[in-house]
Amino acid sequence: MVTQNTPVVQAVGLTKVFRDFWHRKRVLAVDQLDLEIYRNEVFGLLGPNGSGKTTTIKMLLGLLYPTRGRISVLDRLPTDVQVKERIGYLPEESYLYRFLNARETLDYYGRLFKIPRADRRRRVDQLLEMVGLTRQARRRVGEYSKGMARRIGLAQALINDPELLILDEPTTGLDPLGTREIKDLIVYLRSKGKTILLCSHLLADVEDVCQRVVVLYGGKQQAVGSIHELLQQENLTQITAERLSPETIAKIQTIIEQEAQKTVLSVTTPSDRLESFFLRIVRKAQDAKHETSGAATSGKVADFLTTSADGQDDFIHSLVTAGNRPVAPVESAAMPIEQEPATEVIGELLTARSPQPVPPPASQPMSPNQSVAPSQSTTNASNEASEELDRGVIDSLLGRKDDKK
Repeated sequence: MVTQNTPVVQAVGLTKVFRDFWHRKRVLAVDQLDLEIYRNEVFGLLGPNGSGKTTTIKMLLGLLYPTRGRISVLDRLPTDVQVKERIGYLPEESYLYRFLNARETLDYYGRLFKIPRADRRRRVDQLLEMVGLTRQARRRVGEYSKGMARRIGLAQALINDPELLILDEPTTGLDPLGTREIKDLIVYLRSKGKTILLCSHLLADVEDVCQRVVVLYGGKQQAVGSIHELLQQENLTQITAERLSPETIAKIQTIIEQEAQKTVLSVTTPSDRLESFFLRIVRKAQDAKHETSGAATSGKVADFLTTSADGQDDFIHSLVTAGNRPVAPVESAAMPIEQEPATEVIGELLTARSPQPVPPPASQPMSPNQSVAPSQSTTNASNEASEELDRGVIDSLLGRKDDKK
């Protein structure tokens, strides 16, 4: 059982050596890597090409065996089948069946996880809306652009509602709008208790969503820590204020240089990020209802992904908010109009006769084990008593009064 303090992914002395046909060492892909990724964390795996990132991911997925060291995923070995049911994986290249459309693709992966048919259909619809491919759901995947293929690849990685999500270059081929939506989705999934391992060459994306990162080079760990700790420049101080006049700036510089005996390195006006500017322009075009033939804007997050990993937060929230919901006034139920009894049906009951038991033929000898049928007089008396009792019940249903009283 993985708790908050138990690492979701743990590697100790992880080493992978690729050898040739004669078992001679050719490539040392990963060298003595120590790694710990905790629950409810977005962890960045960084490094240039050939640094061992993809090899590390394949060992986490159980696709490659480590040469040395040990590794555990969700408190089990990576090769355990039960672990694979709880992992979602988006590879660097989306390996999809070209002749299937988006809906068939997601349905296929849902079948692999043995998701019931009704849940599978519901998840497919929600995921297509979430990644903005509802209008393109009937197109073959082979006709998709690379950005659209990444969107459907992300949807298939989430079809099983995984606890651990491994994303290898998830924003490759996406436009800035799609990139922003994927980053927002990653942040949202983390808020719901999921653990995400993000591998990307786009350092700005990693900086926006990751809490901790590890930097690899030559298969070795070069640096590891939180984003804030690694990027903080402790020998500099930055002051941000509203626009100041040149005279005020000159006074501040004088105070810093003369009294604090420090050097003013630069005085600049902050600028907006190009990503933020681009998104504002696109949002305006979308609000103006301009047509586009590409992928639509991502919709709301799928309902099955909005539940916390333990399910307790949403359950408690529903209990807390239940008392605040307005209660609809209960209308007084109108008294039913008194109706006449169904005399026709009851009449049929009165005239109905239960079948009489047929005595065996006199000529046929009776076996010793055969039960003796009651006499005709006894049967008639029993039928008359039963009929009198039935008439009393039916008279009460008809509302008749007893004349004997």
